[in-house]
Amino acid sequence: MRVLRSLEVLKLGVVNYLDALKLQEKLVLDRKSHRIWDTLLSLQHPPTYTVGKRQTVHNLLIPQSELEQIGAELHYTQRGGDITFHGPHQAILYPIISLRDMGIGARSYVEKMELTMIEMAAQYGVKACPGQAGETGVWLGERKIGAIGVRISNGITSHGLAFNIDPDLTYFRHIIPCGIADKEVTSLRRETHSIFPPEEIIQEQLISCFARIFDYDNLIWKEDASVVIDGTE
Repeated sequence: MRVLRSLEVLKLGVVNYLDALKLQEKLVLDRKSHRIWDTLLSLQHPPTYTVGKRQTVHNLLIPQSELEQIGAELHYTQRGGDITFHGPHQAILYPIISLRDMGIGARSYVEKMELTMIEMAAQYGVKACPGQAGETGVWLGERKIGAIGVRISNGITSHGLAFNIDPDLTYFRHIIPCGIADKEVTSLRRETHSIFPPEEIIQEQLISCFARIFDYDNLIWKEDASVVIDGTE
């Protein structure tokens, strides 16, 4: 008989990127030592550019000195992938889960992350698909609606996906998103005429898609962001 699988979901609202990174690092250690369940962080960031472990900062198209003028930060990370943007009205999921317990590898994990966003888009009549070879994330033809950048350490994941609900797309003009030139970035708002529910509902729908794709039976919701982020839990 299959063992029921639980996922703890932390709804954190808008979180500074470095605070979220620190929290992920703590949770990865806790997951490695079996002190916590598989955990999913659901959040948004203030305007932030992040560079992956290849440090392809040359794909930032404006001087770093000008970032403050546009209200954005730049951070270097150890995730895979190229430069990307995170900001308000973008749904971000950071899974801290054990791939070994699931019995899947890195490629299957990324494919399931893509399917999560594809299923999410389909709920609003938007037909998305994985990118071509070398094009990570989820696309509508030449337009990218969802990005993926992950880190896996001893079978435990961190970082994750960013799905564009209705972010300010002008921020993407200052980078070569994910290092892929001559392609656009789009959003759910731009691609559909559907009437949107409150953004929190859309984020919960994305979480539900993730849980279905990854075969979780039970979601344990936590919403006290201050307790978790302050590390006093």
